[in-house]
This record gives sequence, structure tokens and C-alpha cells, in this order.
Amino acid sequence: MATGLHISISAERLFTLGGLDITNSMFTSVLVSMLLISFAVITKSKLKNVSKPTGIQNFAEMIIEALHGLVHGVTSDFKKTRLFFPFISTFFLVIISNNWLGLIPGVGTIRLLVNEEAAQMEEAVKHSSVLVNSVQASETTIIEDATILTTDEVAHEDSANEHSGPVAVPIFRPGTADINTTISLALISIIVTQIFGFKYLKFGYFKKFINFSSPIMFFVGILELISEFAKIISFAFRLFGNILAGEILLVVIAFLCPIILPMPFYGLELFVGFIQALVFSLLTLVFFNMATINHEEH
Repeated sequence: MATGLHISISAERLFTLGGLDITNSMFTSVLVSMLLISFAVITKSKLKNVSKPTGIQNFAEMIIEALHGLVHGVTSDFKKTRLFFPFISTFFLVIISNNWLGLIPGVGTIRLLVNEEAAQMEEAVKHSSVLVNSVQASETTIIEDATILTTDEVAHEDSANEHSGPVAVPIFRPGTADINTTISLALISIIVTQIFGFKYLKFGYFKKFINFSSPIMFFVGILELISEFAKIISFAFRLFGNILAGEILLVVIAFLCPIILPMPFYGLELFVGFIQALVFSLLTLVFFNMATINHEEH
């Protein structure tokens, strides 16, 4: 019964562009970015009547006002709100767009035939060539051994390709269902937090990490440093785990009963996608704000 069920934890390669493997999650993330940029450009072109906004302008202003109110509700400072708002709004819109895009019919089911075995064979040949080139500076016997090993590996790949054909890979996969994307978002969040902390407190910001005033404060600083790295792991795996789990749940439910049963779960995943985008953005906002407050004021 599981022959038609396709579940993959990692993103899958669609094609190679200039030596870079383009995965389905990368392709979807670029598509989301293009959609958001197009929405911003179209909205700007429609900015005509400020007093009576209509259509797409009204929708855009509703989003901006809601996010601006969220940011200012935490900072209570218009200067900080103006500084934090572009980052928080971008995090929220990118994450929620990726989360909800995964619920559109066709995402995960429209597939592309990819000769994955041929790609693996090509990679093995490249690796073997590098091995042989590096060994050529050594003794001749070592080169012969490396050549024999290379021949065996290529022969093994040839025999594998004779019994297997192209693999059907989903073209679209939510970027947030790829651990590489969520780690990237988490790294950006934490790095920008340090930049804002240094911008407001200068070198005094680093007292929270390195403090020799007392043994207790020294160990507290170590814990603070560890917590910064823990935030990256927490951010990345919370978002990745929730979105991937929802994706797997929908795939399994739709495979078992594709007519009516999946509908309540789609509603649940719409809510989860919104909550995860809000949690990531709100936590980032809190970290931004805390980094700009003097350590003695905490």
C-alpha cells in the first residue's frame, strides 16, 4: 500500500546550475521571494490615494499596520520600531509564505524525473579523479591501488544504473521544511541581534558574555554565551520540525483517505503555519529589544 507514498526528510536535487545543486526547497524559496518582491512592486505602483486606500493597497496597509503595531508594542520606542520593523516583517512574510505555500494542491505531488543515480555516479567519478590526482605525487604503487579502487567504484555505479531509472522528485517543497533554510534564518536572527546590541551599547554589550567582576558573573557570562548558540538550534529545529511534521501528516492522511478527511488537517496546518511564523518573528523581536537594553537594567 505504501508504493505511492513519498516522504523525504531532506530536500531533493532538481538540477545543477553552474556546479551548484538546486533542490526543490531552494527552488520554492526563490519562487516565494519573487512573489513577495512582485507584491511589493505592484503595491508601490498602486499607491495613489492615501486617505481612501482600495484593493491591494488596502490589503498591504492592513499587513503593515498589524506588524508595525506588533513591533511597537514590544519596543515602545519609535526609533527602535523603525529599525526593527524591516527585519521582523521580512521574517514573518517569508516564513508564513513558505509555510502556506506547502498547502497549495500540487506542492509535493507535481514531480520531475531526475536521474539521481547518474548524478551520484558523476560525483563519484569526480571524487575519484581528485583522489588519483592527489596521489600522483606519491609512489607508483599507491597510484595503482587508487586506480583499481576507482574502477571498482565506477563499475558498481554502472551496475546500479542498469537496474534503476530516473527518480520522480517533487518540484516544490516549502523552504521551511528544509533544515538548511531554517538554520539560515536562525543565524541571520542571532547575528543581527549581536549587531543591534553592539550598535546601542558599543563594547559594553559584550559584558554580558565576558565579565570578571565576580566568579558568579563570570559563569553567568558563559551561560549567556551558550544560550546564544542554543537559540540557533532552538529556532531552526522548532520551525523545521513543526512544518515537516505537518507536511508528513497531510501526505499520510491524503494517501489513506484523499476525499474528506484531510480538510480539518489543512485548517490545522494553516493555523500552525501562522503561529510558527509569528513565534519566530516575535522571539526575534524580543531578542532584538533585549540586546539594546543595558545589562544592568535587566
